Parts: sequence; structure tokens; C-alpha cells
Amino acid sequence: MKLCFYRGISEDAHEADVPRRRKPTASARRQRVRLHEDVTERPEYVPQLHEDVPHVSNATPEMTGAADAVQTEGVATDGSLGSPAADEGFPGGPRDPSILTDFAEHKRPDLKLVSHDRKVDKIGRSALEIEGLIVGTGLSPMIRCFVITTDPGLISAFFERWHRETSMFHLLVGELTITLDDVVSLLHLPITGALHTFEPLVTSDSIGLLTELLEVNHEEATFETRQASEPHVRLGWLRDLYESQCRARRWVVVARTYLLHLVGCTLFANKSSTHVHVVHLKAFRDLAQAGGFAWGAAALVHMYDHLNVASQASTRQLGGYITLLQCWIYEHFPTMHTSVVHDAYDEGSPRACRWLTGKAHMTGIKGASYRRRLDALTVTDVC
Repeated sequence: MKLCFYRGISEDAHEADVPRRRKPTASARRQRVRLHEDVTERPEYVPQLHEDVPHVSNATPEMTGAADAVQTEGVATDGSLGSPAADEGFPGGPRDPSILTDFAEHKRPDLKLVSHDRKVDKIGRSALEIEGLIVGTGLSPMIRCFVITTDPGLISAFFERWHRETSMFHLLVGELTITLDDVVSLLHLPITGALHTFEPLVTSDSIGLLTELLEVNHEEATFETRQASEPHVRLGWLRDLYESQCRARRWVVVARTYLLHLVGCTLFANKSSTHVHVVHLKAFRDLAQAGGFAWGAAALVHMYDHLNVASQASTRQLGGYITLLQCWIYEHFPTMHTSVVHDAYDEGSPRACRWLTGKAHMTGIKGASYRRRLDALTVTDVC
């Protein structure tokens, strides 16, 4: 099933004009591996092996099974991954270079992390009158799930190994990715249910949503969308609106305002640092149905999108829900970080609430150190 979360023009818009081809996913690679194994015994079918693998010559080395055979030929002397030759594949990844068509140099400056997580504290816990409404949406765990201090060096070391074609981190120990099970464990968000489609909005539509669902007048909605680069609103404006609507005791509107601020700081955070897209307000039109959405799936799609953008060589910032990525690394790569477990952690809480991430735990650790640690990992170092 396809997920669509505000990506502008649909990827299917020109599907009829595009020749059908096998997607370069890890599963497709494994199918080609099995095919290669079959034709080894039947040489007469060798020419067919390359029909759906463009640019692969007869000199292509034999591909390995599940990318679990560690290849180190392409590792530079400093431990970083260089651009491997076409006949060597990718260290810790596929042996077929045609799979990763957008592979770029790994030596890049550390990313600037654009995190909104701590802005959740600025609005505080929800008013008692709307607690039931917030819990009913399934999003209440997000109020507590945020890291205090982001770790650019650690995250940069991982995002350099992210490849859009396979949606995986290609490491020397193998291929790994964030899964829906991780989302459940780390965030306690639902991963089953309806999939909400957020279609792009024009300015007039965003103004209509603000006047209808947040009950602001047309002039104020128009002014705010202009201030926030339409069709967005400022997170600070939402906090002010939340307080005024609390005083007016418009509790349904208060809940919608709080939730739009919450997802704008967490699940659907962008690189603006200050704005959230009005389109997400549509999910809270009927608060009784909002709890039926697969919020965990939406969070994972949004994180994948930001990793895809950050993997391009020209990108210097990473947006999205940084807590999800950073705590996923903490969970599965304990030797890679110096963060400690929170003394007051409750085992029934989301795992993302488990770690203390103050600056004292990360002082002086740069990206180069993390890269060396990452390349030194063994299978037993990965949980």
C-alpha cells in the first residue's frame, strides 16, 4: 500500500510514460542473486541474467546473498568509505553497483540538525480538560519523547551510509534500517490503522482550514500564512493561540491547536525551525477518528523522506523527528554513544524516554571519532 504525505506532485503522475522496470530494492537484489545461483548450473541462460540489470557486464563479480559477507576492499586508510570501483560493489553492502545509483562520497561535513523536539516543553503538558482528547488520538507519548541534546556527529556518521535505493544504512557489518517495530518500541505509536493522505494545499485552502478548525477570523489567518511563508503557521503563533483558546474554554479547538503544535515539533518536523504545515490540521478535523490513524507509519515515512534528502551530497541540514533516529541508534548500537539511562525511567514508558542526552555526555566527540567507531563495529556490537 502506498503512503502519501505531502510530497507535492504525485510520483505516479507520469507512470504511464515510464518504462516498467524492477525497483532497485534489497529484495530485488536478492532475487537477482537467486537467479545468478540458478544460472550457474544452467549456462545457457546466462544472457538473460543481465536483461533487467542495466550496465552490468559479464565481468561483474559474483554477488553475495544477503549482504552479510563483509567486504573491505573499498575502505580507505582512514576508515571512511570511499567511492568503490564499479567492479567491487560497496563495502558492507551489495556487490552489484547498479543498485546504488546515487552513491556519493562519504567524507562530508557533519550535518546541522534542525530539531523542534524541545519546543514541546514550551507549550507544556496539555490542559486537564483536553487530556482525554489527546490520549484518544494515540499521540500522547510524543509529549515525553524528545532528546534534550542532539548529537550531530553520531547522526552524521550514520546518514552518510544511508541509501535511498534500498532505504537502509549500509554498514560494514551489514544492512540495517529503522522498522515499524522500532517505532512501536521507541515511541509507542500505533502502526496499524488508516493511512491519512496529506494533499498539497494552496493558500486559500490553508486559510479555510484555520478559520474552520481553529476558529480564527479570516484576517488573522491570512496575516499568519503570509508571515509564515504560506501555507504554514508559526509554532509560536500556535502557542499563543492555545493560551487564548484555553481562556475562552473552546476545548475542541484547544485540542486541535495543541495537536498541530505537537506533530509540528515531532512527527512532521521540517527544516524551517519555526513553522508547521497547515495541511496536518486536516487529520484533527474529527478527533474521535484521529486515533484510528497509523501514526507510527506516518512517522517512519517522514523520517525516510528526510534521510533521502540528507543523503544528497549538496544537503547540509537534516530535519524530521531527530529523536526517532538518535534513539534508534542508542537502542541498537550501545557502543557508539556515551549517553546514559535515565534514573527515573519507567519500563512501561516508550524506550525513547530512556536516555539522558545532556551536553556533558557528548562534549568533544566529533564526527570523525564516530566514523571510526562505526567502521570498527562487529556483529556482536549490534543489538
